[in-house]
Amino acid sequence: MTTEKILEALSNVQEPDLGKDLVTLNMVKDVAVNGNEVSFTVVLTTPACPMKEMIKNACINAVKLLVNKEANVQVNFTSNTTTKRTDEGNVLPKVKNIIAVISGKGGVGKSTVSANLALALAQGGAKVGLMDADIYGPSVPIMFGVRGERPMMIDVGAEKPMIAPLERYGIKLISIGLLVDEKNAVVWRGPMASSAIRQFITDVYWDELDYLVVDMPPGTGDIHLTLMQTVPVTGAVIVTTPQDVALADAKKGIAMFGQAQMNVPIIGLVENMSYFTPAELPDNKYYIFGKEGGKRLADEYDIPFLGQIPLVQSIREGGDLGIPVMMGDESITKKAFQDFASIVVRSIAMRNANMKAEKIAETV
Repeated sequence: MTTEKILEALSNVQEPDLGKDLVTLNMVKDVAVNGNEVSFTVVLTTPACPMKEMIKNACINAVKLLVNKEANVQVNFTSNTTTKRTDEGNVLPKVKNIIAVISGKGGVGKSTVSANLALALAQGGAKVGLMDADIYGPSVPIMFGVRGERPMMIDVGAEKPMIAPLERYGIKLISIGLLVDEKNAVVWRGPMASSAIRQFITDVYWDELDYLVVDMPPGTGDIHLTLMQTVPVTGAVIVTTPQDVALADAKKGIAMFGQAQMNVPIIGLVENMSYFTPAELPDNKYYIFGKEGGKRLADEYDIPFLGQIPLVQSIREGGDLGIPVMMGDESITKKAFQDFASIVVRSIAMRNANMKAEKIAETV
């Protein structure tokens, strides 16, 4: 066995999403051969790669079938999260991908989806931040059990001290709810809210992140434009519920990203509160808000459908207690969020491999 033969065998293993073989994609490193012992490292496009086991088995089979059936194959993994950022050295230079989570209307569970998406990515091994950009209705302090806590200022060698985000459950958090008394309403005009978002981007020390998940306010307005015009957003996840009222507003969110000046692709649409499943009847599904409205909307606009999240009492309880469902025991909801996050990271990896570099939105 030689290094060349191992690489030749691995050139028959395709990366499932990118459609090319591992050797062509330069994903195989540090091949070592010692008698029947073979080891090499596969560089994944994200530490949260859901295809890791499939790739590992394919590599082992390729070496055994094409080189030596007696080979003892050790497949190691590392990751280099892909990015299409073009503003290196400017705003958020160490953040590789920015995911905006939006909804056309409030009350569809956008913050729940944002929080559990961030946690699912972190549990996959990625470095993740969560920015609560919902200035008028911040939910992150309650959902993560950090009410009353205040972020510190730290000196990182910049012109002025920066805000250190709180860390909870392995992810970095910032929210207007951590900076103002929750008993006081945030009564700000649009420019003030937009200024706060710019500060969350420029004055918070996010450091190195594979993914920054941004929980946007409902609707389409100043804050959305500010974010798109300040940083190049990798893509948007649209959250809706199945009923027609929510779907009508979700269409506005889709339309916003259809405008030429936005430059933000839609990663896909996720349907929250798809069906109700009571804890005592885990196999029963009750379609309280209608059935598969989100899937039909995704088909209508030809955008990816990212999955269905059930309506389960434990989601509400966990959010109120500051323990998101991703931090709980195995459940149908946790599995739904894991599957949803897997599709998101695969979509981003494919986007980064096949699409042009990101730009910030043009001023309108």
